[in-house]
Amino acid sequence: MHLISFTYPMAICLLQKGLAMIMAKTRVCVIFGGVSSEHDISLMSASSVIQQIPKDKYEIICVGITKKGRWLYFPGDVSMIANGEWESHPDCTTAIISPDRTHKGLIKIMADGETSILHIDCVFPVLHGKNGEDGTIQGLFTIAGIPFVGCDTVSSAICMDKAFTHTVLDNAGIKTAKWAAIHRCDISKLDQMIPQMVEKLGFPMFVKPANAGSSVGINKAANEEQLKDAIKIAFSHDTKVVVEKAIVGIEVETAVMGYEDPKVAEPGEIVPCNEFYDYEAKYIMGTTELHIPARISEEDTKRLKETAIKAYKALGCGGLTRIDFFITPDHEIILNEPNTLPGFTSISMYPKLWEYSGVNYSDLIDRLITTAIERAEF
Repeated sequence: MHLISFTYPMAICLLQKGLAMIMAKTRVCVIFGGVSSEHDISLMSASSVIQQIPKDKYEIICVGITKKGRWLYFPGDVSMIANGEWESHPDCTTAIISPDRTHKGLIKIMADGETSILHIDCVFPVLHGKNGEDGTIQGLFTIAGIPFVGCDTVSSAICMDKAFTHTVLDNAGIKTAKWAAIHRCDISKLDQMIPQMVEKLGFPMFVKPANAGSSVGINKAANEEQLKDAIKIAFSHDTKVVVEKAIVGIEVETAVMGYEDPKVAEPGEIVPCNEFYDYEAKYIMGTTELHIPARISEEDTKRLKETAIKAYKALGCGGLTRIDFFITPDHEIILNEPNTLPGFTSISMYPKLWEYSGVNYSDLIDRLITTAIERAEF
């Protein structure tokens, strides 16, 4: 048997290394902003998320994407994010996710051209809308081999495109509003298509960009003239438009989290201050009524949760998704839409529903990050 002897300095060095390994924090990259009509919403959500991430467990790396698409490492105070001042920070430097799996992190490019690699353990993409929750950036994370919070590339793409969402849910036997899709190449045929839509759907209708969130570009139409105007507005946001039959009922939202065995929080009810739950009602006016739990029966709550889980699995979701529903006066449950990266502001429904269900904001973020890393290793 051979005994290994240590000098005092060697022992101290080993002890320090051991403590460093034990105390090492998980490095999380929060990405916000983006080239999207929902850029400003992303800044508000990211500000809230960064403030609530448990600082004793995680080291936070902030990367913002400008409206023009420039990626910047942001070392400043979180208070500069929500109002957009972060871009003017003097120490911002170009930083992009490296597609090289051996890097597993960011490439930082200094003003003098020098580069360095910053290892990342997990990405929390607090991005809404195009290029943020439509599978594009999720594909980049997958190529880079970096774990990330939220749905994978395919489910993100399906849930972002309202026409694809309808198609999958229809196939799964999950009730949605009657709908029709219009592609930009069909604009010349619009005069012929509108009477067909009126016959199929009936007024009133909601007209939506197929790939947009936070109710951006959505309008209600009660006649053919309003329908034409709403379609034009929707096409200014996307190349495909979805038209849906308006549903009369209670607006209820559910928060789902997990992978193989997803869980759903107690549902919440929305009473919009405007005619419908539009952009202003969600993020600006602050007078929309939120009722948590929703003022619905135990039976409706049970069926709603079951439908949310069924839809979550049918759409291939993982990590988190907020799924919105209508409950009609005759207690029919109709799925409105899924949101794979829902709002995370101080007034957003997803964290509020989990808080009511016993998971506070900080614990929620911790769970999302932890399960994302575990899932990637699995």
